[in-house]
Amino acid sequence: MAEGNALGEFLRARREQVRPEDLGLPGGGSRRVAGLRREEVALLAGVSTDYYVRLEQGRERRPSGQVVAALAHGLALDDDATAHLHRLARPAPARRRPRRREQVSPNLLRLMDRWPDTPALVLGRCLEVLAHNALGEALFAGHTHSGDLVRLVFLDPDAREFYPDWERVAVNTVGGLRAAAGIDPDDPRLVETVGELSVKSADFRRLWGRHDIRQKTHETKRFHHPQVGELVLSYEALTVNSAPGQQLVVYQAEPGSTSEAALRLLGSLAAG
Repeated sequence: MAEGNALGEFLRARREQVRPEDLGLPGGGSRRVAGLRREEVALLAGVSTDYYVRLEQGRERRPSGQVVAALAHGLALDDDATAHLHRLARPAPARRRPRRREQVSPNLLRLMDRWPDTPALVLGRCLEVLAHNALGEALFAGHTHSGDLVRLVFLDPDAREFYPDWERVAVNTVGGLRAAAGIDPDDPRLVETVGELSVKSADFRRLWGRHDIRQKTHETKRFHHPQVGELVLSYEALTVNSAPGQQLVVYQAEPGSTSEAALRLLGSLAAG
């Protein structure tokens, strides 16, 4: 995780994923590289090719904020990826801290318990489940890694059945983990998670190498639950200001939908 050239790795990975024709450049033909050439990124960002090469190779590590903004524009980065690029260019000092278990506020636990018809989870920095209410537990119950959403996606044998849109879920999950890595790359829990998944999952290695950034905010997601069948649920991910790094994730079904009826049935089964 303590990548010696995190900025250069990110720039190269993102460059390789941009199609020249999407930015008004000629594509196809005898191009020998995936995505943009280094000189094309330099042209789009308004910097010299030599300077850009030094950034990718790690020989230049502190570009100005103006250059970072220009690179983000040249690579067509979205807001999350742009913020990540700024963090890589101006990394926070390494923090030394004892390794301790993350705690969830008792007030937040009581709040979630007051939502019997709404699945709710509290996630840690590496998307491990720190707490849940009864319906949140029932939604993810029955898997080998029900308490860790990253390991559930990549290591559980039934993950692709549970998530019908598995590839999209996997991309977004790795993107969320990458976002956490940009904030605190030396977090021991993060180092352990990335190390284990890199060894055990070829899909994780493939997606980790793309350097996609996805902050967990809101989305509609499909589940195939072993007890109640298909569920289409939207979620909102809310930051917990009293515990930096934690997120409260709340799921809901469209009113009057079959998913709402299935969620109600799941709640009855869990209560029984």
